[in-house]
Amino acid sequence: MVSPIRPNAFDLDAYANYEAARLSRCQAFWEGNSGVLVYRRMRAAEVFSYGCQSMERSLELQLGALHKSMEYQSDIPNFLEPWYGIGTLASSFGIDYTWHKGQAPAFAPKFKSIKEALNAPVIPVKDTHIGHHTLTMIDYFLEKTQGRIPMSLCDVQSPFNVAAMLVDMNALFVGFYECPDYVIELFDRIIGLLTDFTHEQVARIGEAMVWPGHGFASSRVFEGLGMSDDYSILLSPDQYRQFAGSSLARAASDFNGSVFHSCGNWSHLAPVIKQLPDLRMVDGAFGSQTDPSPNKPEIFSELFTNTGIIVNARIVGDSSEVAEQVKKLWAPGMKLIVVTYCQNPKDQQHAYDMIHGICQ
Repeated sequence: MVSPIRPNAFDLDAYANYEAARLSRCQAFWEGNSGVLVYRRMRAAEVFSYGCQSMERSLELQLGALHKSMEYQSDIPNFLEPWYGIGTLASSFGIDYTWHKGQAPAFAPKFKSIKEALNAPVIPVKDTHIGHHTLTMIDYFLEKTQGRIPMSLCDVQSPFNVAAMLVDMNALFVGFYECPDYVIELFDRIIGLLTDFTHEQVARIGEAMVWPGHGFASSRVFEGLGMSDDYSILLSPDQYRQFAGSSLARAASDFNGSVFHSCGNWSHLAPVIKQLPDLRMVDGAFGSQTDPSPNKPEIFSELFTNTGIIVNARIVGDSSEVAEQVKKLWAPGMKLIVVTYCQNPKDQQHAYDMIHGICQ
């Protein structure tokens, strides 16, 4: 449980020193050819749902999470995120959120065909209600923390994910076969919106900026634009390469490379994703407590060892479960970030020690 902390009661010096003490090991890991870091992700559940609507409440909850995170042994500090929630880019196409009481914001695809989406009027994300809200949250967070606390972009969705939020899913998949040029044209339009809004956020966040952002272990010294590409698991490797993968890489080209996330088991796509240009990091779930359909660790160990591509491995469970999965994942020459969710500082310390003991 996280207790909210008002900005004027949060110890900025303590957290700034905490982050600074870990920056050199993050830098060494990023520049190295192999190694391991541990990240104990700490998020307040309310922020993922109705709590994201209020910038004051969101900041208080996130500051509470940052304060609590310092009790857990970790190599990478947690960070602030101004807006949680998918659908930001959908707002450019006129899709508004529905706020059900006590729940996260929701919306439904608006268009019955790809052509209908292409014919729709589009406005820049910054000019939409949620885009304006996100930018205002960034300014508010920076003001209240004096710009001293690390901060990421909002939740960034891949062009394919955004397209699936705009167009009826059946029509979108049929479009891969019947009108692939329209699919690519829609993805290109989304990329432009995504790139422009990302530049707007980066300019505001400034030196507090951490990469890749959102659900990834992130740091001021890391690089790459993190994007959720969850619908990708519905594609064949060839479809992913032709449509989703190429658009993800293009969307990240302004931001020092791409960083991939999908929930579920995306092992069948891993050989294709590995080949994306300027791929910096991939994120996956390992172990049955993390996801009902987790990835196979042995596949990731084989594919990503000696590539320089970081595997951000989320592992829910106690220290023994974490150690079991890390033993299957780790190989010399791998760059591995182990994301833990241990329930108390003592077990987190045990997990931390075991991870660094295994990955030597």
